[in-house]
Amino acid sequence: MTTTTPTALPAQAREQRSRTIRRRRRGLSPGRRLPASRLIGPVLFLALWAAASAAGQLDPAAIPAPWTVLRTAGRLWSAGTLPTDILTSLERAAYGFTIGLAAGVVLALAAGLSRVGEALIDGTVNLNRAIPTLGLIPLFILWLGIGEAFKIAIIAIVVYVPIYLNTHSALSGIDSRFVELAEVQGLSRFRFIRQIVIPGALPGFFVGLRLGVTGSWLGLVVLEQINATSGLGYMMFQAQNYGQSDVILVGLLVYGIFGLVSDSAVRLIERRVLSWRRTLSS
Repeated sequence: MTTTTPTALPAQAREQRSRTIRRRRRGLSPGRRLPASRLIGPVLFLALWAAASAAGQLDPAAIPAPWTVLRTAGRLWSAGTLPTDILTSLERAAYGFTIGLAAGVVLALAAGLSRVGEALIDGTVNLNRAIPTLGLIPLFILWLGIGEAFKIAIIAIVVYVPIYLNTHSALSGIDSRFVELAEVQGLSRFRFIRQIVIPGALPGFFVGLRLGVTGSWLGLVVLEQINATSGLGYMMFQAQNYGQSDVILVGLLVYGIFGLVSDSAVRLIERRVLSWRRTLSS
């Protein structure tokens, strides 16, 4: 007959308690992350599209089959028009996004770290947010002409607003107890900003960054249909005039791929930079 020693009882109880806590956590959490989970939805959509096209449930003139769209994309690529339009769109989006990112971060830091900066900047940015950005297009055309400058400026505005709002909100939402702790530790203002403020604001910054990336593509698809001579939006606008729905779908698919890839890249960087956080998604 085996006996349990007094010292073994607490160890067994602790082990049983840890098992119970782990089971409870598994029951409350969303579960393990599925491999390539973000591709499941798009792949399912393409499968349904292909099945409906093969069954004759879709009008080919309005919604061509996926294989028709792929053949059109191959033809445009071989002709050299699609690569040129893609490079032009990427260049516009890159310039506008870079300017918007820099403006959003600088303004958020100025407003979030200084009461004077907040008084001068925050109200102005929120006023800008209340004005439809695409409604500024006629005014910017008068100011900057119909060239590339006004398109890049509009994209920059679309990008900087969400980056500013989310970063400024994260800066303002840092717990005051961290400020008290920094004062007790005798941290200088520079070390306080570098070690506490910036890391604390990074989650909000990445939320704004994802919104800014998405906004740059949404703004681009509209801007490239206004006084443009190249780009994916221009290609789609010309296809609309000739009733080429397959070409329009090629442009939409390229925009969708760019949006998905850029958002995934930001999410990957966010997971690497914020690897110290323990969240449901991690």
